[in-house]
Amino acid sequence: MTIPNLITLGRLVLVPFVIAMIGQGAWALAFAGFALAGLSDAVDGYVARRFNMKSQLGAYLDALADKALLVSIFVALAVVGAVPAWLAIVIVSRDVMVLGAILLAWLLDRRMAIRPLLIGKLNTALQIVFAGGLLALRAFGAPPHPAETLAAILVAALAAASVLVYGLLWMRHMSREEAP
Repeated sequence: MTIPNLITLGRLVLVPFVIAMIGQGAWALAFAGFALAGLSDAVDGYVARRFNMKSQLGAYLDALADKALLVSIFVALAVVGAVPAWLAIVIVSRDVMVLGAILLAWLLDRRMAIRPLLIGKLNTALQIVFAGGLLALRAFGAPPHPAETLAAILVAALAAASVLVYGLLWMRHMSREEAP
């Protein structure tokens, strides 16, 4: 177990804390936990690269920690009414569809290389900015703003576009002739 992997596991441990703080309306603590998770993501990546501690386990744990945090936050924000439920549904559905497609390919012995695409990275980045911004606004006592709806639409549109791109790649992969 490498140091970056331990840092990533710490980020996973933060998820229930951030969700609990959202549920309690403790916006400053939720934002602080989210910011700490973001900082730990940067630190574990830096340490892994700088000290040559990259590992396949670390890559999977990092992706799992990112998804666990983002999906959980959007569901929690929807439950407390800070974002519309449809946004959480779009985000969760996107991740379930991508993961489901990969698992189905593996079950059918048509394994796919798991590699992040630019649209997937942009999708994650926009979700982080939106969730972090929303938590920060609530933490500092700003009332809900109509621009949040436009931002939510942009987040949902990018999530939909990314699942479309991944879906097209998956269909192309699955329709290829199998090697003899």
